[in-house]
Amino acid sequence: MATDFMTVNAAANLLQVHPKTLLRFIREGRLRANKVGKQYRILRSDLDAFAGTGDTRSVRSARTTCVIDIEDVDEALLQRVSAVLVGASKGNRSPGVSTSVDIAHDPALRVLKVIIIASPADTATLLKLVDACLDARPS
Repeated sequence: MATDFMTVNAAANLLQVHPKTLLRFIREGRLRANKVGKQYRILRSDLDAFAGTGDTRSVRSARTTCVIDIEDVDEALLQRVSAVLVGASKGNRSPGVSTSVDIAHDPALRVLKVIIIASPADTATLLKLVDACLDARPS
């Protein structure tokens, strides 16, 4: 499995481009990469997809839309749910499917509405995180 990941320099050599060019592609979101410490690691399959090489079969993807209504929300719960969901949604886990999390809070009614648009697997993970935030709420 360790051979599935490549450094930026190795990937740049393979594509015959400068490493800074590859880093620009990563920052622009054109090439998927995982940050490990201060360096990026690129999956060989992501590099092949970016370069148009390798397996050319089409990959099916699905998106789900989920709306969560939470009642009796205080400031602490709002901050916890917001921080957890926004942080977790930053890492795209499913290739080809972006993740969107929108949060709306009505302080007068103490109601929180969360809208998640993501792959089914990522949505399930985010729903588990919401559940964990609610379980951590003091009774």
